[in-house]
Amino acid sequence: MKLLDIFAKLKGDMSRIEQELERSISFGDELLSETSLHLLKAGGKRLRPVFVLLAGKFGQYDLDKLTKVAVPLELIHMSSLVHDDVIDDASTRRGQLTVKSKWDNRIAMYTGDYIFGRALTIVTELDDPFIHQMLSKSLVQMSIGEMEQIRYFFNTEQTIRDYLLRIRRKTALLIAISCQLGAAAAGADRATLNRLYRYGYNVGMTFQIRDDMLDLFGTEKQIGKPPGSDIRQGNITLPVILALKDDKVREPLLEQIRIIREHNGNVDTKPAISLIKSSKGIQLADQLANDYIKKALAALEGLPGIGAKKNLIDIAHFVGKRNY
Repeated sequence: MKLLDIFAKLKGDMSRIEQELERSISFGDELLSETSLHLLKAGGKRLRPVFVLLAGKFGQYDLDKLTKVAVPLELIHMSSLVHDDVIDDASTRRGQLTVKSKWDNRIAMYTGDYIFGRALTIVTELDDPFIHQMLSKSLVQMSIGEMEQIRYFFNTEQTIRDYLLRIRRKTALLIAISCQLGAAAAGADRATLNRLYRYGYNVGMTFQIRDDMLDLFGTEKQIGKPPGSDIRQGNITLPVILALKDDKVREPLLEQIRIIREHNGNVDTKPAISLIKSSKGIQLADQLANDYIKKALAALEGLPGIGAKKNLIDIAHFVGKRNY
């Protein structure tokens, strides 16, 4: 089953979540509402809400409760994107002007804070300490992951472990708890929560690795931003780390990264990308992404053979091979 087919099956419930997303940021300060809606209307895959809904199928499915998990998680994701665009000085996202580009950095930062605050307000409507605790712990880790990314800008000596720990915090944890907390809101047992958490974590690791690969070989139409944005900003991702291990590529690639840094990213990144492509960096990154997908699928073993399980399997395969 294709991803669009899964979304179609959840269309009614996803429409409710979309309405709640808009409602949640459409009151209060007029400018903050406008900037928040600008990001919301730019779209997105809404994978986190989908994971919440599918995980809820493994317990007592209650759309009201699940919405109070799905909406905050998507809002937290949105707020992190606004802040990321300021840090990365990104002018476009999903083919649209970023908030920082259409307004300015100060407005963007307050927009991210506002969306984040709205997320926390909504989740407190659920009287479930476990959900609050898991969410708060993950937010702390996300913040650490973002700081680590800044700390490692243009660091060509970082290890694969450094990278994996960073994306675990920055990306994988939010997807993991989307699966876990959806099941928790539905009253599923702890073993089910643990399996779904492991599934989401491994899918999340794959998602970020593939995202970093796409930044190098995808087109602007596919990824909604100019290719090579990561290396231009100094974000040394897995394919680059792996390419730097290739003796034939290492020295010229180091030189290209030095040039990019020296010119604050205002140079053509095609020579650097060409060097990375000539190495085995992308191929090895793809192999690691596939390993995580295998772990994600293994985590689902033992769960009931309901339709939601098949959907989660299909999503894992999509994430493992996605090109947008």
